[in-house]
Amino acid sequence: MVENTPSLKDFIKAEASRLGFDLVGFTDPSPPDSFAVYQKWLEEGLHSGMAYLSRPDAVARRADPSLILPGVKSIVVVAMRYPRPEDAPHPVSEPAGKVAAYSWGEDYHHIIPSQLSRLVTALKQKIDFPFDWKIYTDSGPVLERDLAQRAGLGWIGKNSCLIHPRMGSYFLLGELFLTLDLEPDPPFTADHCGSCQRCIEACPTQCILPNRTLDAGRCISYLTIENKGAIPNDLRPALDGWVFGCDICQQVCPWNIRFASSAHTSSFLEKKEIARPPLKQEIHLSSAEFRQKFNRSPVPRAKRRGYLRNVAVALGNLADKTALPHLIFCLQNESEPLVRAHAAWAIGKIGGQQAINALANALSSETDPQVIKEIHLALNHITKN
Repeated sequence: MVENTPSLKDFIKAEASRLGFDLVGFTDPSPPDSFAVYQKWLEEGLHSGMAYLSRPDAVARRADPSLILPGVKSIVVVAMRYPRPEDAPHPVSEPAGKVAAYSWGEDYHHIIPSQLSRLVTALKQKIDFPFDWKIYTDSGPVLERDLAQRAGLGWIGKNSCLIHPRMGSYFLLGELFLTLDLEPDPPFTADHCGSCQRCIEACPTQCILPNRTLDAGRCISYLTIENKGAIPNDLRPALDGWVFGCDICQQVCPWNIRFASSAHTSSFLEKKEIARPPLKQEIHLSSAEFRQKFNRSPVPRAKRRGYLRNVAVALGNLADKTALPHLIFCLQNESEPLVRAHAAWAIGKIGGQQAINALANALSSETDPQVIKEIHLALNHITKN
């Protein structure tokens, strides 16, 4: 039996809007059209260190969404806006880092599932027969953008982001799998990217591929968040001041320039100080300070050592000589070899006699092979320049 009376779909859309979702659409659990592209992407190793994406069970569920929830008949896809990067508050001190706009407040993994749970509660009160459900938001084996396009929410742009023709792409997606049989909405079939290449040309690491996928191992978001090891030496300069994520390919998109709104869910700005962190202070964050500052934000996904690694690279890229004492203190006192290694690189990037002395002194006590290697590379860089 189809429970897709107009009033039920209208109710879900109205309730989703009341709960803070800017877009909502309906689709079915049929296999996604883009799965072959996704499978080839995995086979070519373009998911880099994200091994969880290639687990057989995860691949199977992405190929067939009906495996996610027994008896699933419908998928409600929602989108919630987050702040535009240009809405970042002015940094309180210089030099300042850059954090991707979706990360400025509470973690969307908390916000979206919570609101979808409220939607389920409202739906239970609306109808008098039982149903099953499952909620996702970038947290399970779902090809979210494919489902969103099928639900009519927009098209997948050349930068791999979902783009809405009147709102741009500063959205986070969520899915509600239901055993209710709701009529799918028409898919969004138009491609409004046309001949535009702005995102491809603007990417500092050239990670955007011709088939609307990314070479994850070169993407700044991957390098600063998912990557748990050293950032490749040749890619470090391209990170500029980014310490968590990246917004560049969206910032240059004409659809965001023309249509992205400053309206967003207030939870995304609960911690505005996250947006442009003071790098000379950040490099000294203790474990307790890190946890306190980024409590309930997405930043802990990078872990403290990953975040301070990124901060060190940003300080080196911004080439502020006043940062040298802070980086030298880090090289001498930081417990994490990963952070010390990148601090050594940053010291070498800034250069000067003070940097040479600090690096040479560090060699006398350093025991970690990777840090020692980075110190030698930094000294060589200074002498050659």
